[in-house]
Amino acid sequence: MPEDIDLPRRRLFGTALLTLAAAPFVSVVPAAAQTMAAAAPAKSNTSFGPLKQIDAGDLTVGYAEAGPADGPVVLLLHGWPYDIYAFVDVAPLLAAAGYRVIIPYLRGYGTTRIRSEATVRNGEPAALAVDTIALMDALKIPKAVIAGFDWGARTADIVAALWPERCRALVSVSGYLIGSVAAGKKPLPPKAEFQWWYQFYFATERGREGYSQNRHDFNKLIWQLASPQWRFDDATFDRSAAAFDNPDHVDIVIHNYRWRIGLAEGEARYDALEQKLAQGPVITVPTITMEGDTNGAPHPEPAAYRGKFSGKYEHRTITGGIGHNLPQEAPQAFAQAVLDAAKL
Repeated sequence: MPEDIDLPRRRLFGTALLTLAAAPFVSVVPAAAQTMAAAAPAKSNTSFGPLKQIDAGDLTVGYAEAGPADGPVVLLLHGWPYDIYAFVDVAPLLAAAGYRVIIPYLRGYGTTRIRSEATVRNGEPAALAVDTIALMDALKIPKAVIAGFDWGARTADIVAALWPERCRALVSVSGYLIGSVAAGKKPLPPKAEFQWWYQFYFATERGREGYSQNRHDFNKLIWQLASPQWRFDDATFDRSAAAFDNPDHVDIVIHNYRWRIGLAEGEARYDALEQKLAQGPVITVPTITMEGDTNGAPHPEPAAYRGKFSGKYEHRTITGGIGHNLPQEAPQAFAQAVLDAAKL
């Protein structure tokens, strides 16, 4: 589509502004390393504009929107235990560059609700990807740059793999995260198993009850472990913690982690998609993968997934003590990756 290639002058000017804004914080190491360094922004935003709500598939989706309504679309997807505020500093940068930015709460978070009491509170990866396609359909978005981290990166990977015609480009923190129940059942080295401690906790009824009762403190601990050098304050965490009060949150989180290791069944309507994903499909769309240099959450090494991307591709390691929540810890670097991926 022409608008995907030749942005109006105001958008090009916005891109130039973003590049200049990022310049004090980002340095590029040449050749294969593709390493960028990013510091926190001088000023952090604390809110979006009024949130919107739309029926899309099984959900009524709450989402933030920024930028011109006629701009090329960027869809930003958060993970667990995070929410749309992971992108609160990314969104205005992309909006200034002329992009229409859509940031939805995933199922089980914030103002997103499952519309029917009869619908399974399902956290399996295929369900979240179908949610994303349903949202794009509801908003009449034929194609978008899709970017995310954690659950959001996995969802973005799946959309890019199974519906490449809907994905203009991909930005994925921690790279290729598509897996399967069969893969999840295989034991890992002890150090790697240790990093997944919460998955084993969630496998028990004590874990479900403990998470339900203590989700605020539990998720704050996850933030601290996953981003050991990120000095977020209580106000920053509490803005996101409100999203965990969703009535379906606990059920969806517990189902997600139990499904991964074969302790919970998925829904039959997603079986065909999960079978395709179990084959480890190659992603063909232009892609930039990213990693923080102090990511304390389980994640693969970039070399392990390079072969899963057959289109134009770059990897960027973001230095300076950047952890798992890369968009919120290094918003300039993340926004720049979105702009660059769209031009690959």
